Amino acid sequence: MRSRSGRRVVRDELVTLAHGAGGKATRDLVEGLFLEELGNDALAPLGDSAVVAGGERLAFTTDSYVVRPRVFPGGDIGELAVNGTVNDLAMAGATPRWLAAGFVIEEGFAVAELRRIVASMGRAAQRAGVAVVAGDTKVVEHGKGDGLYITTAGVGVLAEGVDLGPERIRVGDRVIVSGTLADHGMAVLVARGDLALEADLESDTAPLHELAAALVSFGSALRWMRDPTRGGLATALNELTGAAGLTVVLDEPELPVRPTVAAACEILGIDPLYVANEGKLVAVVAPEAAEDAVAALRAHELGRDAVVVGQVRAEPEGFVVLETVLGGTRIVDLLVGDPLPRIC
Repeated sequence: MRSRSGRRVVRDELVTLAHGAGGKATRDLVEGLFLEELGNDALAPLGDSAVVAGGERLAFTTDSYVVRPRVFPGGDIGELAVNGTVNDLAMAGATPRWLAAGFVIEEGFAVAELRRIVASMGRAAQRAGVAVVAGDTKVVEHGKGDGLYITTAGVGVLAEGVDLGPERIRVGDRVIVSGTLADHGMAVLVARGDLALEADLESDTAPLHELAAALVSFGSALRWMRDPTRGGLATALNELTGAAGLTVVLDEPELPVRPTVAAACEILGIDPLYVANEGKLVAVVAPEAAEDAVAALRAHELGRDAVVVGQVRAEPEGFVVLETVLGGTRIVDLLVGDPLPRIC
């Protein structure tokens, strides 16, 4: 919600799960509280990473992980914490270099499980070429911490000339996704066992720094990148169009969703456009570079399902529009509420 001055305001008296879902309530909280109280030039763009200037141009990010269950098909909270932070840095066009990790551990948590999770972090860091160089541990009373939470921070280095952002996109640019959508969120949801649903689903958690580097090599033809995590592709593109004052039109038949994921979403009444991914990126590139950019992504194992899913248009200003398989159109708005809490 916005005030008469155009600023977002927080009307809620209590924090709800919707404030962590990546949709409208999250935006109100971030812009109306955190940005209001902590605002500065580096924070104002609200990107995945802040770009700060010093001797080198650095990207800096932080994130917390509260996923339930901690171990899920295709990954665990430790691997997810490393990959998520690496990916935020990579989406700024940076080369991830260093991580810090903080652990909030509940009294009575099994040391053997903690070792497995930390070992998983170590393997993920090695795969991504980063080092965990600092950390902190806190233990809280039994029943006060839900087992384990992990917070990570990361620093990456930007090469000269790398400059990505919503202000760089142009009418006619193409929207690319690097692979199938909604894998992570649906895998975690089914793994909880709360639903009478059996499906062979796995999280897509993976480090995207090599895919991002392949796109950065296209220079100014690469406009913007994001890993569509909380709130999925729909939320990432709504944030883009809101900042750019342009519209993204998606082609529904081109949206890549695995049949098992699509079936699970249909059964549960969930739109895969709003479901989190942890190993996919969405990028906007100049139209003349789109075909080569897709080929560059497909040359990597993690990008073999890359495809152009839409383009940028001037009107209607600030919207995400889906052209459906039936030939109609619908507005893809920001997520309201939180159908999938605790998925990252």
